[in-house]
Amino acid sequence: MSASANSSTNYVEKAYDFYIWTLTLADERTKGWPLVDSPLPTLAYTAVYLFLVWIGPKYMKSRPPFKLKWLLIPYNLCMAALNAYIALQLLIASTRLRYSYICEPCRQRYHPDELQITNAVWWYYFSKLLEFCDTFFFILRKKEQQLTFLHVYHHSTMFFLWWIGIKWVPSGSSFLPAMVNSGIHVLMYSYYGLSALGPNISRYLWWKKYLTILQMIQFTTALILGVNGIRTGCDFPLWMHYTLIIYMMSFIVLFGNFYVKAYLEKGNEVFFGMDIGCGQGNTYSAKKNNDYNNFLKVKQN
Repeated sequence: MSASANSSTNYVEKAYDFYIWTLTLADERTKGWPLVDSPLPTLAYTAVYLFLVWIGPKYMKSRPPFKLKWLLIPYNLCMAALNAYIALQLLIASTRLRYSYICEPCRQRYHPDELQITNAVWWYYFSKLLEFCDTFFFILRKKEQQLTFLHVYHHSTMFFLWWIGIKWVPSGSSFLPAMVNSGIHVLMYSYYGLSALGPNISRYLWWKKYLTILQMIQFTTALILGVNGIRTGCDFPLWMHYTLIIYMMSFIVLFGNFYVKAYLEKGNEVFFGMDIGCGQGNTYSAKKNNDYNNFLKVKQN
């Protein structure tokens, strides 16, 4: 018993020593920034998120759903604006610096454009905390059918993984996934914000049905870039390449499974704009012989 306890203590000490060593590799430019220095705030927020995911549906079970239209519209439009800001900041600075989309080392330079990228990556990391609200809106509106493993996995892991990003690699090749994902989120949050205005507006929002496809393309491209980075010896942390590959594979499997089930389980039904694991939209379906315009007139809660 004593030997087992000593062994456990040794493992903990080694893990702590390893963590202290990794801190010597952290990027100095983000030292002292909000939420960055220690993993504890990020882990604490994630733990609270998972607790609310567990307790929320139980609390709402015997209560009527909330009507949150007054909140959904400004929230979604503000999130669209934030993601547009992030994407533009990354695009402008990376273009000025002539960043490579294939491999770009993370250099701790204090050039204004490098700091612009670092700042935008921090905002991208922080936006993952704000996106926890997507899940809370599901719970408050009693849309538990959309509180899937894919949805919770996506939200709970992205926040911590991008803490790693802003802590160790806030520039270099980190800019590309943040920029592309922010661009997709502009379309997503714009859709949810505008569709909350009612069917008279939602009938003109044609792009939601392409969001899942865009996400799949994004994941596949990121996977290919990660594999290529290892193959070519890209001067970017090797462990980051492997983390990216494993994470993208998990998304491809989960999103692919979601996509296939949506079609196979509904037989001859066609899905217009499936929920893609984030946001607060509804998953609607319509028979092939139904008129698409009639489908779009379905009243959204």
